[in-house]
Amino acid sequence: MVRDVAGENGELQQNQDNAWSDVESMTLQQAIAAPHRSAANRQRDEYRNPRETLEFFAIEPDMTVVEIWPGAGWYTEILAPYLAANGTFYAAHFPADTDSDYFNNARNNFLERMQSSNVYSKVQVTEFSPGSAHDIAPEGSADMVLTFRNLHNWYMNGGDESVSEAFDAFYRALRPGGVLGVVDHRLPEDRDSEQARSSGYIKQSWAIEMAEQAGFELEDSSEVNANARDTADYEEGVWTLPPSLRTGDEGGEFSQIGESDRFTLKFRKPEE
Repeated sequence: MVRDVAGENGELQQNQDNAWSDVESMTLQQAIAAPHRSAANRQRDEYRNPRETLEFFAIEPDMTVVEIWPGAGWYTEILAPYLAANGTFYAAHFPADTDSDYFNNARNNFLERMQSSNVYSKVQVTEFSPGSAHDIAPEGSADMVLTFRNLHNWYMNGGDESVSEAFDAFYRALRPGGVLGVVDHRLPEDRDSEQARSSGYIKQSWAIEMAEQAGFELEDSSEVNANARDTADYEEGVWTLPPSLRTGDEGGEFSQIGESDRFTLKFRKPEE
């Protein structure tokens, strides 16, 4: 299901929208530096490296792009204006019929944000959940599917089966030759794989194996989101580190480590 969030509740609120009434083409760096991005999100650029990450995936402003589980919209802030003039952007959020209060609140907050500014007027909100909602974009239409720090959630909640269903959905949505970009918290290869069930960290080799089983070909990997200070062995898992800081370590040892060590993988759906 595709939702027209711009027209759902009538006129969009007009705060800084006047400058966006006729969206013009912009560079990736201009989208990252655009004034609508929140200060808190900008502070995380040093850990999430949006320009380097998206350039590694070879995104272009005229592409059809799907972002899987955009959460509160950290990457959506960048992707929406970047793709607005010449591209198509689908944000595949939690399904509307979810039984989870967390999912429901997150989805509603995201939809409310999409209605808050003309920056988001062309975002098309679809639904995704492994095993139940796979209509992330018309089949074979997407040039690129992006998922940031989601594989571990699907694995922790549904094991290999959920992850396999996710990759299958991405494969169907992509056109032949389309790109799948994956970023997630990295579990060192010499650790017990059982740690992935609760830590939030997953092995890069496992992610590659699951994608290849779905038919994808690994094209490249990048260390742009690596963090050698992250030991990935915390009692509270990856949520020990920023931005969660479950131990209340604001300004302390874990804050100094920064966000997690992450793998960044670029897959391609084979040409027919």
